[in-house]
Amino acid sequence: MVWFTDRRGGGSAGPYASNNLADHVGDDPVMVGRNRVRLAAELGAEAPSVPPDPDAWVWLHQVHGVAVATGDPKRPPAEADACVTAAPQRPLVVLTADCAPIALANDTAIGVVHAGWSGLDQGVIEAAVAALRATGRGPVRALLGPCIHPAQYEFGPDLLGRLASRLGSEVASRTGSGAPALDVPMAVRRSLERAGVGIIEDLDVCTSASADHFSYRRDGITGRQAVVAVLN
Repeated sequence: MVWFTDRRGGGSAGPYASNNLADHVGDDPVMVGRNRVRLAAELGAEAPSVPPDPDAWVWLHQVHGVAVATGDPKRPPAEADACVTAAPQRPLVVLTADCAPIALANDTAIGVVHAGWSGLDQGVIEAAVAALRATGRGPVRALLGPCIHPAQYEFGPDLLGRLASRLGSEVASRTGSGAPALDVPMAVRRSLERAGVGIIEDLDVCTSASADHFSYRRDGITGRQAVVAVLN
């Protein structure tokens, strides 16, 4: 099962209002803990396979890299931007506020990916798909959650050219004002296709344009929403 959270329904205040799930952005850690416990209770009501203690979930130390962790809860969290597991009742989480949150699944395993421009450039999605195939069996499916869209994402032309050379000219776009932009959803799709993933769904939500989502590009100091995936 897969869930994508937004910024509604938590108890955090100020720029983190209200359902911030990140403990590294300056929010009150007590409130972050309460938000996580509340989320665990909400998801547990839908799926008994979700452990009620979020400390039993797999939270990553995301570094905009290419490393893929296994789904083992660790303290401190693994330094990685993707995670896969074939273990049931072990929720995997990545946190985002414009970068792409991606859930992956095949018949016997699941994965989650945090893909910003650097991860897209380095191949974090391809690495995660390869790790999922090594962990489980069956065709890989992908679901892209809320992320920034090109109309809101002005991007330097040099880096944009590098990404276009790697992933295809379709990832180069324009903002609403006509400036060069990176099309993150298209870059995700091209990365998945390069990895041989043929089943791709997109929730088609722009974080920067949505008042219901945290956006670092729009707000600077802000919280983080999550994708949570658990194997039943």
